[in-house]
Amino acid sequence: MAAPGVTDPHRQASVVAQHAAVIYNPIKVDLKKLRASVNAAAQSAGWADTLWFPTSEKDAGQQATRRAIRQGIAMVIAAGGDGTVRAVAETLRDSEIPLAIVPSGTGNLLARNLQLPLGSIDDAAAIAFGGEDRAIDLGVASVTGVTGDTDDHVFLVMAGLGLDAEMIAATRPDLKKQVGWLAYIDAGMRVIPKAVPFRIRYSVAGRADRSAHISTILIANCGTLPGNLQFLPEAQVDDGILDIAMLQPKGLFGWLKIWRRVSWENGVLRRSKTGRKLIEATEENNERTMMTLQSADIRITVDNPQPFEIDGDEFGSVRALFVRADPRALIVKVPAASS
Repeated sequence: MAAPGVTDPHRQASVVAQHAAVIYNPIKVDLKKLRASVNAAAQSAGWADTLWFPTSEKDAGQQATRRAIRQGIAMVIAAGGDGTVRAVAETLRDSEIPLAIVPSGTGNLLARNLQLPLGSIDDAAAIAFGGEDRAIDLGVASVTGVTGDTDDHVFLVMAGLGLDAEMIAATRPDLKKQVGWLAYIDAGMRVIPKAVPFRIRYSVAGRADRSAHISTILIANCGTLPGNLQFLPEAQVDDGILDIAMLQPKGLFGWLKIWRRVSWENGVLRRSKTGRKLIEATEENNERTMMTLQSADIRITVDNPQPFEIDGDEFGSVRALFVRADPRALIVKVPAASS
């Protein structure tokens, strides 16, 4: 028994001990290794026993996360692909409960943009229990489908309308398992030659409607794609702004110009002062094939329904979108500054 006025350290530890929950995709993770890494990191940090919730075909992670919240957890670890991470983030929105990520998919888009470790479960688990909290934005898409019903969906990295979504739909699952994100290139080679541009009407920040004839429009919360492609290098995950790209290439040469801009200009030239001057000198010509803008929100309507995707998942065909940023609505665990 502790002396009067002295707190029993064992009793104090039991009072402040916190639980984490792991929402995991049993198809994407090695559960034995995941348990070992998470339990070791939790024990080292003085946390109580971790709770475990698998996803399923009927629940991508939203229901599991709600069950975990009801049990009073202090942090949720999402272990799986981008779909699992997005489902957990959607449920944690504005909850102030931190999200930690153990990347286990082929894209790992948010993890790449936050520069989280992709190849080590131990490192990811250590960041979950020993990292810092960082508030980031979420994208929210109000999607009007072909039936006229409107539903809200959260995204972490990027939403795409048109050809981008067609490429997602055309990606072969067997090839994706073999070569990862490179399977999207195979899909692009099959889809691009058949692509038919379409007309949209759009309005940013409540301004007057404008029209454009495009192949695809991408709305980004952050701008790095697999392969470290700097698609929208000015996009910041916590600036309260969406970065928007409208792609309107003419033929194969137009697509090659877009590839040059993303891989060479954004990935190489932008790193130096001289390179940035070269980019500025050709900016007007670039805008003809890839127009970019920034706004806290954008409304889009299409003459004919177009396929839509969010963070690499298909969401069917849509007639209209209202996409907006939800500033700093999610807390994520990132490496501590000292490390």
